Amino acid sequence: MDYPNITSFKTVADFREYLAKENIRIGLADQVPSDGTAALARPARALGRNIGNRWAILPMEGWDCQDNGAPSEYTRRRWLRFATSGAKLLYGTEACAVMHAGRSNPQQLMLDDNTAPDLKNILRDMRAAHREKFGTDDDLVIGLQLTHSGRYAHPNEAKKLESVTAYSNPLLDKKFGNGPANVVKDEEIPDIIAHFVHAAELARDCGFDFVDIKSAHGYLCHEFLTAIDRPGPYGGSFENRTRFFREIADGIQKKCPGFPISARVSIFDIMPFIKGEDGYGHPMEWNGPYPYCFGGDGTGMGMDPDLKETVQFVKLLQSYGVDMICATIGSPYYCVHMQRPAYYPVADGYLPPENPIYNVSRHLAAVRRLRELCPGMQVVASGLSCLQEYMPNAAEYAIAHNEADFAGMGRMVLSYPDMCCDTLAGRPLQRKCICRTFGDCTNAPRFGMISGCYPLDHFYKELPEYAKLRECKHPR
Repeated sequence: MDYPNITSFKTVADFREYLAKENIRIGLADQVPSDGTAALARPARALGRNIGNRWAILPMEGWDCQDNGAPSEYTRRRWLRFATSGAKLLYGTEACAVMHAGRSNPQQLMLDDNTAPDLKNILRDMRAAHREKFGTDDDLVIGLQLTHSGRYAHPNEAKKLESVTAYSNPLLDKKFGNGPANVVKDEEIPDIIAHFVHAAELARDCGFDFVDIKSAHGYLCHEFLTAIDRPGPYGGSFENRTRFFREIADGIQKKCPGFPISARVSIFDIMPFIKGEDGYGHPMEWNGPYPYCFGGDGTGMGMDPDLKETVQFVKLLQSYGVDMICATIGSPYYCVHMQRPAYYPVADGYLPPENPIYNVSRHLAAVRRLRELCPGMQVVASGLSCLQEYMPNAAEYAIAHNEADFAGMGRMVLSYPDMCCDTLAGRPLQRKCICRTFGDCTNAPRFGMISGCYPLDHFYKELPEYAKLRECKHPR
């Protein structure tokens, strides 16, 4: 199944015509106005702060921190590029582990008493760099995403999985080699919660404007939301399945009164996919309804049109004063084609079983529907990098038509952070910097190396990892 690449569409009109022919709903503005009237240029009020525009940088993992979880010079470079991108909302900055056992890789950022001073210093430098480029940082809002990787934890060795699961999932256990011994015990959960709360305290003291409690992508907090088979106080009913999040939020509010919290939420999920003999992704074999998809329609393949439990969870967030979430769908570990639409598979992945652009439209459709069902909650959209040079057109349309509140930039920021300020200033896009979804920002970590845009960022091309990555991808 070959799909025309974005570069084959020479104008917005050409791309719009293709979307219509394929019955893919993605709105496109003809252009982003550069006279200050753009929807992307509008300020907003959320998280107790004024936010200067509607571009947001999404939290990612860099695999480039020090052994103790402190940021390295590679981390610093990435964060300073985020700070000078022109985006006024740095949503989460980085996926930051709250404890060693919850690190997704041995070089993941971690916040504790030892690493907090380094984060405080880098945050100070980010604000200074933003002021130098844009004149003020009064309307720059920076958060930190707090997470426990749960089922996908590799805290000690890149290839040694040390899962901490919320429950035994028959398909995910099979896919990742987990079992009952990996399920976290009730008596172990308070310690994990305490680490989240302490990390939030440290983040506040470092100068972050808010924390994001990651509830997405199959990580621990998200997995608890589908723990329908787990006995005891953390599984079964919706009340029990949200207890993990509620106890974290209660702890943060007690220790850090008035400190804003947010959440990155997988609005809906689908069942796990695996690589078939044809190289394409196929759903794992399962008979009957698949009940482990939060926000799903029960079949394991689509979104519940009413998003019943997702809406319940978002309203729960609102009861804690949360006025902004970051929306995503699926997981990069078992349905990457939907979570991170791309034309090229990652090294351990599969060819896309559906048009990548269709899955961009699924992200946008989920955000539209959630905003309809949860008025008052501001939502950061994601999954847009696959649109490449037409990402700004889609972002402008979505915000102008009240279909999203912020446009999140993920992979694209690694190769082209200035897309944010170039767009708003009316400058031509730097086409040689535009992410083409080659996937090396993911391939490098899969092979135990630091993440970055090896194809387009000359900084990474000059590192020894560049040659190593090529060898790993194309062994002789």
